[in-house]
Amino acid sequence: MRTKRMLVILSVLTLLVSCFAGCGQEQEAQSGYYIYYLNKECTQNVPVAYEPQSDSDEEIVRDMIIRLSENPDSVDYQRPFRGNTQIINWTLENRQLQLYFGSEYYQMDSVTEVLSRAAVVRTLIQVSSVDSISFYVGDAPLMDGNGTPVGVMTAESFIENPGEQINSIQTATITLYFANAEGTGLVQEVQEQHYNSNISLEKLVMEQLIKGPISGNGQSAIPAGTKLINVSVLDGVCFVNLDEGFLNQNYEIDEGVVIYSIVNSLAELSNVNRVQISVNGDTSITYREKFSLAAVYERNLDYLAPVEEEPPTETGENGTTEEIQPEQ
Repeated sequence: MRTKRMLVILSVLTLLVSCFAGCGQEQEAQSGYYIYYLNKECTQNVPVAYEPQSDSDEEIVRDMIIRLSENPDSVDYQRPFRGNTQIINWTLENRQLQLYFGSEYYQMDSVTEVLSRAAVVRTLIQVSSVDSISFYVGDAPLMDGNGTPVGVMTAESFIENPGEQINSIQTATITLYFANAEGTGLVQEVQEQHYNSNISLEKLVMEQLIKGPISGNGQSAIPAGTKLINVSVLDGVCFVNLDEGFLNQNYEIDEGVVIYSIVNSLAELSNVNRVQISVNGDTSITYREKFSLAAVYERNLDYLAPVEEEPPTETGENGTTEEIQPEQ
């Protein structure tokens, strides 16, 4: 009798454990829809399963916009837009969704703006009658940091690494730009690195830039003690967030060398066209009174140091190599 009672108790406990475990896991959406939020560190989009209550595409769009404007249930996520920024109006015509925001939109820092825009686009583009999405601030098209219209966005505008090979070791050849010995120019170094596939190439590049060159030719342009907080790529722009150590000035290295060591190295990656640097997420800083971190920078090879050519040599009669002296 006691054995039978113990079996019953064990069965009940097993059932309870299973229920609690199931409650703690995020379930996949049966409908295939997700609402994309930001994680609490504001470094990436997080999909949360969503079940629409209507078969109407317009009703689904309306409900998704409401959910994007509200704080999610979990403290591990946050809604895309901070403060008073929100979608105040929208239209869906000819499979193009137009979203209208107030002037508060431009108060967001650039990193949060792109991540928030990605969350909205990735959420609403799932609706079958939405092929493209446009953002407007007031009645004017949304502009990026350079004053260029962002334009129409589609499902391909924000694609992240699928992470198919988890915890596998891969090999990559990366091209890095370090400061020369004098700190007046950049020297190029090509490295072959073995890395965990969970690490993005842009993170690998930044980690190696901070470590310094392998060959001993040159030096790291990034101030000693700088730590990488996060790095991400969205829509061809690489966002590099460094800690306050980046502001520890080393005046022996030209400020342009510091900036373009990062920009040029990241721009060697096929998915990066431009780079923006921030310090603890702040882009309102001017680096050494010359380079605004609010700007988005493109590759600039003008800082490359000239390569010193080795003098020609010839082999003497005794087999030794001698340097050819120029004629007087």
